[in-house]
Amino acid sequence: MSGNDQDLAAELYRELAATEDLPIERTANRWIGEAQAVAREVRDVSSEEVRREGARDVVRLLSEVDGTENERADEHVRRARELAERLAQA
Repeated sequence: MSGNDQDLAAELYRELAATEDLPIERTANRWIGEAQAVAREVRDVSSEEVRREGARDVVRLLSEVDGTENERADEHVRRARELAERLAQA
């Protein structure tokens, strides 16, 4: 994984981790939690193919989030989705 991809993967994980302590809607919280677990793997993996596939999974999981009922969390999710899309195409 290139240095830039490593940075993107770390940033993706940080965006999702930033939602942990925010009050958010229950269903959204479940999807975000699953996406965060995958993002942790994306951050730590060295295989480009596995990283891209994991990033695609994060995009799919976050696409299930219609809103969190928290503006800060919504912004983190939006940024995480953008980062995952970039990583999926890297």
